[in-house]
Amino acid sequence: MQIRYVDDGEGLEALRSILGSTDRIALDCEAAGYHRYSDRLCLIQVSAEGLTYLLDPFEVDPAPILRPALEGSEVEVVMHGAGFDVRLLYRDLGIRLAKLFDTQIAASLLGIEAIGLSALLESELGIQLSKKCQKADWAQRPLPSPMRDYAAHDTAHLMALAAHLRQSLDKAGRLEWAIEECAELERVRFEESDGKDPVLGVKEARVLEAREVDRLREALHWRDKIGRTLDRALFRVAADSVLVEAARTSPKTVAQLSGLRGMSPALAAKWGSDLLEQFHEVDDRSESRLLGYPARPEASDRSGRPSPEVRARIAKLKSVRNERARELGVDRGTLLSNAILQAIAESPLLRPEDVEAVKGVRRWQAKLLADDLIASL
Repeated sequence: MQIRYVDDGEGLEALRSILGSTDRIALDCEAAGYHRYSDRLCLIQVSAEGLTYLLDPFEVDPAPILRPALEGSEVEVVMHGAGFDVRLLYRDLGIRLAKLFDTQIAASLLGIEAIGLSALLESELGIQLSKKCQKADWAQRPLPSPMRDYAAHDTAHLMALAAHLRQSLDKAGRLEWAIEECAELERVRFEESDGKDPVLGVKEARVLEAREVDRLREALHWRDKIGRTLDRALFRVAADSVLVEAARTSPKTVAQLSGLRGMSPALAAKWGSDLLEQFHEVDDRSESRLLGYPARPEASDRSGRPSPEVRARIAKLKSVRNERARELGVDRGTLLSNAILQAIAESPLLRPEDVEAVKGVRRWQAKLLADDLIASL
């Protein structure tokens, strides 16, 4: 396998020549979210014509070179588990994919149980990949040779895998399913937080007292500030569990904070006094000034559960979905998710086209299931 590291204009021009003369490439992206505060794009792997290019977006802007190929309809872009990468390419480079083939989607529609890239390459092509760099810090520079080799192998065999899975899909009459699912995946985007209350992301927050929730909110802001300052992933600053424990116990000294299970003594020594000051302010608040856990809209009037009639309809729809999934040998959720089943159950259904009109239902799913779903109701 030939690997070329691209960190200058000459390397970009070599890649431009390749992209202009091929009709299929393999693509993958590496981000820094496991180690860094920002999950920014750190590396792009492109395999084509027997070569693998590793593009360093810290040194060069790859967008002008990649955009014609990725946004055009002439070049098929083979990826694996592309949901995060599609979002990343749009957010960081402004690139919209136009002809995606996702090997993970293909494998799931064939009913293959182990659909990770390493597992698929081994089961379908007999190729074994190393996993030693799965949690590496892709923002470090220079990238060590083992990491470059690991990254290159993520795309080097993708086109062979795609060809194998495409043949199996075609034989099973499911290729159109994969094409439609991949077209939907091309449109996914990151959702803006829009000032979302951080305590909503901590499961344990729901059972805390109002003052404890307010302490937790301050602790989460404290951790976020440190993570941003140090460019460190939040869970590497402090786990949710230790912040919840701090919110419950409200330590009064840095020593008490440092003594909490899971709290880094160095972190407490350097930054702890700021957190204790915020806790002191929360403890001085009157009951009327406490924010507590955000109330759900109409929480006093609605349980959030479907009505008994809708639950009965869901049960009938699930029976149809589950039986067909068993016949096809695919995962139930792959065939039709429970969330979409509920949306169908809540909709007035008279004709097969009514099923297809429900948000989230694919054409292939409606064609396969609509008649039986309607009959079950």
